[in-house]
Amino acid sequence: MADPASYRPQPGEIPAQPGVYRFRDADRRVIYVGKAKSLRPRLNSYFQDVSNLHSRTQQMVITASSVEWTVVDTEVEALALEYSWIKEFDPRFNVKYRDDKSYPWLAVTVGEEFPRVTVMRGAQRKGVRYFGPYGHAWAIRDTVDTLLRVFPMRSCSAGVFRRAKAIDRPCLLGDIGKCAAPCVGRVDVDEHREIVNDFLAFMGGQTAGFTRRIHERMREASEAQEYELAAKLRDDLGALNRVLEKQTVVLGDGTDADVFGFVDDPLEVAVQIFSVRGGRIRGQRGWVADKADDAAFPELVQRALMTLYEGAAPAAIPRQVLVPRLPADHEVVAELLAERRGGPVQIRVPQRGDKKALMGTVEQNAKQSMARHKMHRSGDLTARSKALEEIQEALDLPTAPLRIECYDISNLQGTEIVASMVVFEDGLPRKSEYRRFTVRHEGQNDVAAMHEVITRRFERLLKARAEEAHADAGATEERGGIDPDTGRPRRFAYAPALVVVDGGPPQVAAAHRAMTALGIQDIALVGLAKRLEEVWLPDDDDPVILPRTSEGLYLLQRLRDEAHRFAISHHRGRRSKSMVDSLLDPVPGLGPTRRKALMKTFGSVKKMRAASIEEIAQVPGIGATTAESIVAALAASAPAPSVNTATGEIVEES
Repeated sequence: MADPASYRPQPGEIPAQPGVYRFRDADRRVIYVGKAKSLRPRLNSYFQDVSNLHSRTQQMVITASSVEWTVVDTEVEALALEYSWIKEFDPRFNVKYRDDKSYPWLAVTVGEEFPRVTVMRGAQRKGVRYFGPYGHAWAIRDTVDTLLRVFPMRSCSAGVFRRAKAIDRPCLLGDIGKCAAPCVGRVDVDEHREIVNDFLAFMGGQTAGFTRRIHERMREASEAQEYELAAKLRDDLGALNRVLEKQTVVLGDGTDADVFGFVDDPLEVAVQIFSVRGGRIRGQRGWVADKADDAAFPELVQRALMTLYEGAAPAAIPRQVLVPRLPADHEVVAELLAERRGGPVQIRVPQRGDKKALMGTVEQNAKQSMARHKMHRSGDLTARSKALEEIQEALDLPTAPLRIECYDISNLQGTEIVASMVVFEDGLPRKSEYRRFTVRHEGQNDVAAMHEVITRRFERLLKARAEEAHADAGATEERGGIDPDTGRPRRFAYAPALVVVDGGPPQVAAAHRAMTALGIQDIALVGLAKRLEEVWLPDDDDPVILPRTSEGLYLLQRLRDEAHRFAISHHRGRRSKSMVDSLLDPVPGLGPTRRKALMKTFGSVKKMRAASIEEIAQVPGIGATTAESIVAALAASAPAPSVNTATGEIVEES
């Protein structure tokens, strides 16, 4: 490990111009690449007191043994060079979105004498027109197979084409009418090129004209009693409609756009992209990547854009790029993409309408992708075993913590305070052991609430131990925390090997005081702080830092996130019930049972307000008179509509 002061540049040596810098280790490997609008202040920031740097940055500057830089003229050049070097050197301290596959494209080799349609992957080539990308190659082949009956262009390889030409006999596709057979001279170069141009126009979004033309020809053939031709045209029209059904219009204005969706958590980020061409979704792709640093969300968006479009052909860059948040240097990124595309590129955040709705769909796909990734990772027995071993080693535990409990507090400005306890056994959720707490004293802060919850949980544990000891003394069969009446484990009867609280030193100290007051000395305790994912131990001034790629840290994060989800769901339920109770208090004779029936039927106050008297009267136990009183009470308590001063639009109640 090197002292950063040993390789710090001399004062005045670093230029103030835009540029790109590289940190190298003792073996001269590039370990980090960055760019700056002004190199001098950016590089000087790395050579301050190491204790003031983020833990990941600390590790980088200590691992490095030298730094070098390259001056460029503009920020656009700096951005392009930065991502070029990241791709070339693969630095270990840079976040890299790694796609797990090369996505297939529908390609037409327009540069050949007789262009052919095929599936292509990898780097894009000159003289080829691309459509996509698609999620699967079979989706392209299915589309092409359907369209060849309408646009019978060449789809065979060069070898098959030469062989058919040599023997003067077309292949099977030529015999069944799915190829115009230019290999044997059934069509000449110009006629085949016309078929290809029609295919390109259809794939480019000019679909209405083709379907209308075929429909008119079918009608004319039918009127002329050419029924075989009419039947063929009918089948052609059906083929086009099948393709169009698979490529539903999502943007009515026919926009060409790439729509990005993200799911960001402290350790990983999931990215999904929908490619929309001519208003239709032409392809989908995405990936999940580990986060090597604590980059802000706009920086993650920028890296995703640069990863996607680095080395892309001009035709692959659309006119619009829709993102949930503007990239860190969105103007510079837009300028760079415009240079590569050869035309303007707009990067924007959709606010309403079809584009906003489509982004919601893309983000939903990103959530599903992240969920599948986490499920696959958590289901890996080897990874779970490694995670428990890493936690044991990092916390210096005598054995691996096979049972871990995690606690989280949720409140709304000091009201409706609730807590959750989730349990993982052998690295997997044990949902039957989850518990919820309602904090008894309103107005407490999270620290006091944590003290109360930990106290209540371990008082129950001590009570269970006392009952078990009493059962042992009486020589009964009531053993192991099992309830003799139900045959099920008693609530809170099993002790965890490790307690995790959501928070830093204050929350850990509160939990430690509660456990110490009860004499609990044999259970380990840690806190997981959200901001930097630091693991805090009681009475320790410095946190335990687990590597960001650690399976142990991943397991602790899953615990914390699950506890947070469980607490939030309980809190929302209580808040909804409290809101309904307060709004419906003026209604005479409306007790808890009928209020519960109303919430079960409508689900929210907003939907209840939108319901008519007749709809409310259909709820079991609610008559017409009571329904009128409910509607009046909800109308009297309805908030006045607010207006967005920036747009003049009425903001609806959530």
